[in-house]
Amino acid sequence: MSVDYAVEGRIARIVINRPERLNAVDAACEQELDAVWADLESRDDVSCAILTGAGEKAFCAGADMKGVSSSGLDYWAEPRPNGFGGISFRRTLDIPLIARVNGYALGGGFEMVLGCDIVIAAENASFSLPEGRVGRMPLDGGMVLLQRRIAHNLAMGMMLTGRRVGAAEMAAYGLVNEVCPASELDAVVDRWAGEIVACAPLSLRAIKQTVNRTAHLTPAEAQALKLPAVVRALKSEDGEEGVRAFNEKRAPVWRGV
Repeated sequence: MSVDYAVEGRIARIVINRPERLNAVDAACEQELDAVWADLESRDDVSCAILTGAGEKAFCAGADMKGVSSSGLDYWAEPRPNGFGGISFRRTLDIPLIARVNGYALGGGFEMVLGCDIVIAAENASFSLPEGRVGRMPLDGGMVLLQRRIAHNLAMGMMLTGRRVGAAEMAAYGLVNEVCPASELDAVVDRWAGEIVACAPLSLRAIKQTVNRTAHLTPAEAQALKLPAVVRALKSEDGEEGVRAFNEKRAPVWRGV
């Protein structure tokens, strides 16, 4: 197994565990990641997920090309509607996903970052879409997502040169939520996850589902939709509990119903 997956305290932790390959993803690893996302979509006991890579050098160095001929990379060109790692284009995962970027996020690794909702990066982390340098293209999210997340000239500057951008610069671009020393990365990520878990589970799902399903719509069209997660949250007992707890000046006790 090349992906570690565990759930505790309503937080799922997903670790790409191939440090000897800088956590590069091959076909088997991507199948494991797809299985993780599918499992998370079926669960009600998770409010937040954290994605990272094993070791201290890399979040993910992209597609693993070791020992694979050019024609052998055809599986990366096959239709993959959910994008790199099964996550860069995924719009059916209704829980918040944090990228814990502990080092290199290159190529497909950066595309997976673009599929996350919150990005926390160590000071030594770096981001790049270097595909042009090896005669490839960032097909699984990079070309179409990056230009929608940051200014056009900044996105083009990265893609047309393949240069690596440090965590502080990426934060200035608006793509990283917080940068911290590597020694503090776990504490900072856990703080963010804790603040997410403090929110009502059904509210989190309603917010994420709305964002995922309505980005292509006008505000009026999006507002008119009665998405299932929104309806469920509005009718939930947790909605009543939140108001009660506020009035009673206590922490709410969420039941997810």
